[in-house]
Amino acid sequence: MSEPRRERSTEAFFGRRSGKTLRPMQRSIRDELLPLLKLDLTTPAPADLRSLFTAEVEVVRMEIGFGGGEHLLHEASRCPKSGFIGVEPFVNSMAKLVVDLHENPLQNISLYDDDATQVLDWLPAASLDGIDLFYPDPWPKKKHWKRRFVSQKNLDRFARVLKSGSRFRFASDIDTYVNWTLQHCRAHDEFEWQAETSADWHTPYEAWPGTRYEQKAHREGRIGAYLTFLRR
Repeated sequence: MSEPRRERSTEAFFGRRSGKTLRPMQRSIRDELLPLLKLDLTTPAPADLRSLFTAEVEVVRMEIGFGGGEHLLHEASRCPKSGFIGVEPFVNSMAKLVVDLHENPLQNISLYDDDATQVLDWLPAASLDGIDLFYPDPWPKKKHWKRRFVSQKNLDRFARVLKSGSRFRFASDIDTYVNWTLQHCRAHDEFEWQAETSADWHTPYEAWPGTRYEQKAHREGRIGAYLTFLRR
């Protein structure tokens, strides 16, 4: 049985929504657990995002497009005092993560399975302690560049929800998207690039676990760039 067709969001920065049909066990666990972890955007966001988590957390971060979930799970495990909002519209990736959480529960993760801009617009101002966007779809064709997640409008969204002094981190193995992101962030008044030498953007982040996509890129001869921007 195939996944039901889902309506495209008004601002979709992703491609297809699903891959192979989920196995019955995946579907069952997803249908049981995801509603318990999913943000309810039909209600107002809490003024204090720490209340979204059953764990007692001190800060709240967001990862947009977590893919296989390697980094999200790694960070949530090693930073139990941080709450994480994970956004991923791809059905199979979300199901994989939910199954992982079923097997190894974490109380500091909330999820959303649609367009990240919906979450960004729902969040209160100055409520996040960090945003991660790792290996997003590069939309390499020029006619598709408008679908790249990094844009003036989305950087405005980031600036609104990020606390002063927090960080937006971006990783990609596609040179044109790295340059695109540098140009957009350096042109934005609220973001400052945190790099002094080439090693600063060629060195992965602290405790970086790597991702399956990154491993594939390395096999194909592409090396990632790791950019960090400070929210002024």
